[in-house]
Amino acid sequence: MPETWIFITIAAAFFQNLRSALQKHLKGRLSTVGASYARFLYALPIVALYLWLLLRFGVHEIPAGNARFAWFCLLGGVCQIMFTVFLLWMFSFQSFAVGTTFSKLEVVMVAILGALLLGDTLNGWAMLAIGISALGVVALSLGQNRLSVATLIAGLFRKPTLIGLVCAAWLGGSVVFFRGASLALAVDDFVIAAAWTLLVSLAIQTLIMGGYLLLREPGEFGRVLREWRWAGAAGVTGALASICWFTAFTIQNASFVRAVGQVELVFTFVATTLFFREKVSIAETVGIVLVCGGIILLLLHG
Repeated sequence: MPETWIFITIAAAFFQNLRSALQKHLKGRLSTVGASYARFLYALPIVALYLWLLLRFGVHEIPAGNARFAWFCLLGGVCQIMFTVFLLWMFSFQSFAVGTTFSKLEVVMVAILGALLLGDTLNGWAMLAIGISALGVVALSLGQNRLSVATLIAGLFRKPTLIGLVCAAWLGGSVVFFRGASLALAVDDFVIAAAWTLLVSLAIQTLIMGGYLLLREPGEFGRVLREWRWAGAAGVTGALASICWFTAFTIQNASFVRAVGQVELVFTFVATTLFFREKVSIAETVGIVLVCGGIILLLLHG
């Protein structure tokens, strides 16, 4: 069902873009970890309600779990949390811009890890499309951070660059493990498989990050609850994005989904140029063209 996963992925990118905008608003009200935790805490009841509606009004049943499913949910949740931790660590360096650029190579990591852990395969056209799209993301990041290619090469062996690559690996790992968890349920009902995987993973992440906040930032937990209006809005949009992402991962190769999901960058680019009237660099324009070209090539020949 190729058309289905494409539309679901575009919806996921749209809701993620909206969630990111709401989380930026929370940045001045909550700590970075607090804002990240709000995304999990307030998304959990929305996803639980979504699963209940599927069970109540649809022809669905919760699939039987297994050890592989449980481990993949845990590993996916931990990888996503570790991505956040390493990203924050990278931002603590003065020269984090190069590292940020390399952290955008998540789609390449998804392709590699998907092949190693799940046996997902890519044909030559798909690999070329993902490569073009990844190059576009790097070019876009160069433009946004006002970096030159020489600066990028010079920073290859610096610590922030290594951390950026590790960030990409953590994020790529989370995507692959979440897809693996859904597939481990071995059911044809991809909607309920995705919903159940998402709920279990979110519950694990909420418990882990909640425990961290109570131990390390106890006052922040109360602020997350007091900021329920904006945090709740971020949770709702985050839940909608996650529902779409997990459903798309269950249907299609995760590297395809994440490559098409880069259409989120196009949404941001359009908003920047049309609504905010901000100037864009040549590198940003080239990046968007490459991202779009990679997506189109993937859809036509992948």
